[in-house]
Amino acid sequence: MTFPVSGPPGRHAAGPGPKGLPLWCAGAALAAALALCIGLGGFRPGEPASAPAGAAEPPPVSSLPAEPEPQPEPEPQVNTVRFSATGDNLIHSKIYQQAAARAVGDAPYSFDFCYAEMVPFYRDFDVNWINQETLCTDELAPSTYPCFSTPGDCARALYRAGFRVFSLSNNHTYDKGAKGIAATLRFWASMPGDVVTTGLWRGESDYGSIPLHTVNGITIAYLSYTEHTNGIPRSDAMEANIIYTSQTDVMEQQVRQAAQLADFVVVGAHWGVEDSHTVTDAQRALAQQLADWGADVIVGTHPHVLQNAGWLTASDGRQVFVAYSLGNFLSTQSKKDQLIGAVLTLQLQKTTSPDGAVQLEVLDPRLHPTVTHYGAGKSDVRAYLYRDYTPELAAAHGVRANYSDFSYDYIRAVAEKYIDAAFLELA
Repeated sequence: MTFPVSGPPGRHAAGPGPKGLPLWCAGAALAAALALCIGLGGFRPGEPASAPAGAAEPPPVSSLPAEPEPQPEPEPQVNTVRFSATGDNLIHSKIYQQAAARAVGDAPYSFDFCYAEMVPFYRDFDVNWINQETLCTDELAPSTYPCFSTPGDCARALYRAGFRVFSLSNNHTYDKGAKGIAATLRFWASMPGDVVTTGLWRGESDYGSIPLHTVNGITIAYLSYTEHTNGIPRSDAMEANIIYTSQTDVMEQQVRQAAQLADFVVVGAHWGVEDSHTVTDAQRALAQQLADWGADVIVGTHPHVLQNAGWLTASDGRQVFVAYSLGNFLSTQSKKDQLIGAVLTLQLQKTTSPDGAVQLEVLDPRLHPTVTHYGAGKSDVRAYLYRDYTPELAAAHGVRANYSDFSYDYIRAVAEKYIDAAFLELA
């Protein structure tokens, strides 16, 4: 007897089943197996099998622990100091007489008018350095060329204008002998605690006391030297002395020591030929020595007129910047080029890598021309940045009584002639 087996419409299964069983036996076996699976686990073809009883359910995908975020690479630490250096603050009698006429309150002098036009500029810098060409005291009577003494109120006005670092080594330091040295030491000791002076030393035992100044995490050492003191020698009665540029052994020792103590070394050099725009071979040679010993910035003063600036390569490969002469900042000198100066600005940058390596760089040196302005009879003496000066002011300058060609364009021409264009900032 045979039994029909359902198949696709119009088709009939025929022939032996698996393992040689008749086809109807194979069909019966398959049906029995399906029934057993359904009874045991509810399995249906095309569905996943259920987990055995008591087994933990797999956590949802969202609750799985996240992959750890990659840690960022440590960044280097960068510290910067915005630094400026200004030339000779040379206080003649007209300046302190006008300051006396402007005095208000208890102060016998008011010099703020002289520097007021420059104050916004200096506020942009972390450190402002200046060559204080004349002795400042509260004790000695004021005096002018050839032996200067300047009221202490002048330095206080500079402090209010933003200056904190004062170079005191120049050809007028010994102008008033032992009394002048003692009086100026007492004056600077009376100034606020954030004032730094350099260039006066209390004998050889003091030569290792390098002035240090830490700003924005950067330590700067300041040194200053002068070629001469107008033929006035040091006396045994003087409480302090300058160091001459001829004392190369002392300078080398100090600069090398300063380089060990500080991140950057700034050296003031009072050198060169007065009223000459030409940099001498002696200036160039000393600048290279200072660089090789460890100076990073060299600020030249004394010629009273502008001289060029540039980079030097030290013996250890460092790039050192030198400005050979910044000219006058304030004075009543009478020659037209003596009224044109410059402020040096640059950035000192210290980069500390995560591994502790330190890179030190002097960046973006610029020279900003300045003008000492006064009217007829050297009245109303004050300093301007060239960028803030005007043709009208130049046309009214008192120096035109003797130099009719002095003009706004003349000032620019002098700056462009003597300062490399790579460093000149006129605007």
